[in-house]
Amino acid sequence: MARRGRPTYSKVRQNVVEILYFMGSGYGYKIYKAYKDLFPSVTLRVIYYHLAKGKDLGEFEVSEIKRTRGDYSWGGEAEKTYYKLGPKAKPSMDASVKAYFERKTEKKEG
Repeated sequence: MARRGRPTYSKVRQNVVEILYFMGSGYGYKIYKAYKDLFPSVTLRVIYYHLAKGKDLGEFEVSEIKRTRGDYSWGGEAEKTYYKLGPKAKPSMDASVKAYFERKTEKKEG
């Protein structure tokens, strides 16, 4: 008998898995910026949706939550939730994502 409902696989979420595999750990906006450089454009809202969905599915885990004080338009504090790969993530080690992070590392060193 076929499974009912929507399939849990998502190309966007798999791309986020690839990014986090090479990034190690990152917060939503940083993941979004890398995603925009690598893949067809998505909204920040879609990235946050897939981070939450992936967390529910065990593909992502929260590694830490940092609070930063500053003078922001929404108040005096910002909260960044850092994600890492969870036990059910299956990265395929995409060559284009690997090359992207290697280039970024070379720019920092050079």
